[in-house]
Amino acid sequence: MITHFDLTKFLKEFFIYIGFFLILYFYFFISNTYFNLFNLFIVLLFCQLLLFFFYNKKNNYNLLHKYITDISQCQFILSIIFGLCLYDSLNLDISNKQYYFYNMYFFFPILSADNPILISFKIDWISFFFFILTNLFIYLCLISISKEQEFFKETLFFLIFLQWGLLLAFITVDILGFFIFFESTLIPIFFIVLLLGSRERRIRASYLISIYTLFGSIFMLFTILYLYNKIGTSSYLVLSTIDFSLTDQYWLWLFFFLAFAAKIPTFPLHIWLPEAHVEAPTIGSVLLAALLLKLGTYGLIRFGIFLFPYGTINFSAFVSLLAMISIVYTSMIAIRQIDLKKIIAYSSVGHMNVVLLGIILINVDNLEGAIFQMLSHGVVSGALFFCVGALYKRYKVRSLKYFGGLMQTNPLLCVMFLIFFMGNISFPGTSSFVGEFVLFMGMFNYTSTLVFIAATSMVLGAIYSLWTFNRLSFGNLRNLTLRNHTDLNKNEIYIFSVLLYFLFLLGLQPSIIFENLHFECLNIIEHIKLQIV
Repeated sequence: MITHFDLTKFLKEFFIYIGFFLILYFYFFISNTYFNLFNLFIVLLFCQLLLFFFYNKKNNYNLLHKYITDISQCQFILSIIFGLCLYDSLNLDISNKQYYFYNMYFFFPILSADNPILISFKIDWISFFFFILTNLFIYLCLISISKEQEFFKETLFFLIFLQWGLLLAFITVDILGFFIFFESTLIPIFFIVLLLGSRERRIRASYLISIYTLFGSIFMLFTILYLYNKIGTSSYLVLSTIDFSLTDQYWLWLFFFLAFAAKIPTFPLHIWLPEAHVEAPTIGSVLLAALLLKLGTYGLIRFGIFLFPYGTINFSAFVSLLAMISIVYTSMIAIRQIDLKKIIAYSSVGHMNVVLLGIILINVDNLEGAIFQMLSHGVVSGALFFCVGALYKRYKVRSLKYFGGLMQTNPLLCVMFLIFFMGNISFPGTSSFVGEFVLFMGMFNYTSTLVFIAATSMVLGAIYSLWTFNRLSFGNLRNLTLRNHTDLNKNEIYIFSVLLYFLFLLGLQPSIIFENLHFECLNIIEHIKLQIV
């Protein structure tokens, strides 16, 4: 049974947003004021914080939730308009394709007022796509939370805080800046799991997230201190011009990898992720899978392979071995699980290690496929956790042994599970198929054995995904109380509609991503080749 859906109100709001979108697009495209557009986005971020701190109506957060959610929606729309304006302007003059297209600087007076550390923020197409992904999932998480839940106002603050940390981490081109914002994302996710988790083990899970992340961060901090002491700067742009010795490259790359391996995560530093997903609330699991895991692979692309190419080549065999172990091991563990969140969590580890394989084997096709698959995995895994969250909200249980025959009572939810499970196993037509196909095509330049082992993630993924869906949706109702709950409500339908749109948009029109990524990835590979020569 579907709750009442007001079609007239929906169409009215739809046309208002479309009109708002078109007006802004044509204004900023004609006036060519992209910086003003980005500044407007920053102003909206500050508006969210001001609303949070100055809203005084206690125990009545309806308006606060509505205003912050509407601002988040505007941020998402503005980020898309920003990309469209840039795309159109660059197509007018092909020779004008810039590696960076926005600059801003922040003086961080950590040493003294006379000798501050300069942290720069620049956006290229790689960071821009993660910029959009972050705004999308923060917006959807804001929609999904209930005003009746505990720590509601605190949850809004944590989401805004996390959005700031993620956006700044994705656009900074300074190693110190990346470290600061990388670590800042730990604070909100720690409290989201600790305060909103579903069981007593949430305390253990929140501490596991902290311990594993901070373990890796120790190595990153040591690397930053070493580079600043030796070179005198932590700027990514300056460091990319330095010719490091082989010994420096080996050790610095290894330390960076240890920091990012805990975040990806890869074997044997993956233990925290299933525990965190199981204990986290729905928005916690969504944010972990869709956004926070991407910081590890993004950092490896931005700082690891670009600055230390000899280190990448030297450790490529070792990292490939770890990635292959992670793919097979976690996929086989997922088959044995009965908790829905654990199944998707172990699946995420496998998919992210396929991405790691693509990054470590230096090749344009691999790099493009890895970035595309990171975006695709964000959409698919985030959607699957939203599905599990919708199920848990109704029945307060996630174990498969309690479910069966849900197609009779929740047909729309089961259809969402089916579609996104198909995306999880890289079914043709979905975004995951494109990403993994490009990755495997690039890996063939090295060895077909590597492709064969990596492709087991698709085979094993089909086993646990279809087995899970079959147990969940078909057969007899195992508990008559399953009949007492409704199907998806209008908020959930809206969230899944948005995610379905991006799932099939990227699956059927991948050129939207690839034609812009190609120049960025080519620049990275060419820079690495010049450094090696």
